[in-house]
Amino acid sequence: MAGSDSLLKRPTFASSDHRLAKFVARPVLRFIDREVAGGVLLLLATAVALIWANSAWADGYQNFWHAEIELTVGPWHLPELSVGHFVNDALMALFFFVVGLEIKRELVTGDLSSFRAAALPAIGALGGMIVPAALYLTLNGAGEASRGWGIPMATDIAFAVGIVALLGARVSPKIKLFLLTLAIVDDIGAIAVIAIFYTSDFSTSWLLIAVVGLVAVWVLQRLRVWAIPVYAALGIFIWYATLESGVHATIAGVALGLLTPARPLLNQRDAQQIVDALPSDANVAEVRHASFLAQESVPLTERLENMLHPFTAFMIIPVFALANAGISLSSDKISAAASSGVTLGIVLGLVVGKPVGITLFAWVATRFGFALPEGVRWPQFIGMGLAAGIGFTVSIFLAGLAFETPAITDLAKIGILVASLIAAIAALLLLRLNDPSPPSE
Repeated sequence: MAGSDSLLKRPTFASSDHRLAKFVARPVLRFIDREVAGGVLLLLATAVALIWANSAWADGYQNFWHAEIELTVGPWHLPELSVGHFVNDALMALFFFVVGLEIKRELVTGDLSSFRAAALPAIGALGGMIVPAALYLTLNGAGEASRGWGIPMATDIAFAVGIVALLGARVSPKIKLFLLTLAIVDDIGAIAVIAIFYTSDFSTSWLLIAVVGLVAVWVLQRLRVWAIPVYAALGIFIWYATLESGVHATIAGVALGLLTPARPLLNQRDAQQIVDALPSDANVAEVRHASFLAQESVPLTERLENMLHPFTAFMIIPVFALANAGISLSSDKISAAASSGVTLGIVLGLVVGKPVGITLFAWVATRFGFALPEGVRWPQFIGMGLAAGIGFTVSIFLAGLAFETPAITDLAKIGILVASLIAAIAALLLLRLNDPSPPSE
């Protein structure tokens, strides 16, 4: 056992004195751990997309994302998808699966499980959806442009939380928690909008097949079947049926996330007793079994989030931005955007409608007995509302669903980029200027 003890005490590579560990591994790990890391990669991907789409290789950008993917297995074939559609319909389904996991965790064990804790953020989120949509429709009440009302309703969690995190201790942790809870409720609203209002060529039979798949997942859980490959295969089947049904395929990801168990199968005390009882000469099978039981003391939602979040935050979302943010910024297009009701409606909705709606609805709620988080003042609350006006990822996603005319989609994306930039800067300034206790130098 002495050899085992020394092995346990030996530092991992990242914590060692090796030069690569000092100057590469540890800085990279610190970067990944920071809340702003995902936002930085998202910004870089957006910048690359904009430069590429406005360079001499602009045709290559368009041709790459419009290239067709063909997959046929016997009589079965994947519906015709371009590379861009694969990103938006398949990879983003995994992103929304993680969103579904987060929502399930919050509903069962997080802030949304308590009515008192969830009420004010939920009311604020409701105002942050209604007011932006109303502002947008005021400017775009008819024709294809009116379909974009859902775009300014969305909040980008990663960007919004990342912007607030930049200020560190200058912002109350309660503001950060309130923003996170509000953004999750906002996600629920965005998912409902996608499922109900942005569905095309609806097929009842395929939808029923998808529902049967979801019921099968629920039944297998009740039978305590925990083989991940079985659920992965069912998940792909449900995704395909949802895609064919006309309901956007990302809804399959959300549904599967919401079905994932959010409570551990084994309490931590029992798991610890099992591990402690493991003999020193245990064989491989016994160690594997004890490891499985210890693992089951952590909720599956939490385990899957920890496993998939780096992949979605640092790969899928940047790839999504690369595929969707490449807008031609010619003088004609910028001129058209400056006079477009679509662009103006999105900018007003996100920059004005979001903070006004969130603050107004929350203020009304405080008149009925709900209180702001302790120590939070209204100026900081408004700054948080501005951060919620960063709609980026989900807003761009909704823009792709709302419009059939590419020119209108581009006008919407320009509005989203401009609005998110304004909202981010305004949030940083307002939160910084209303720092209740600036750190001493």
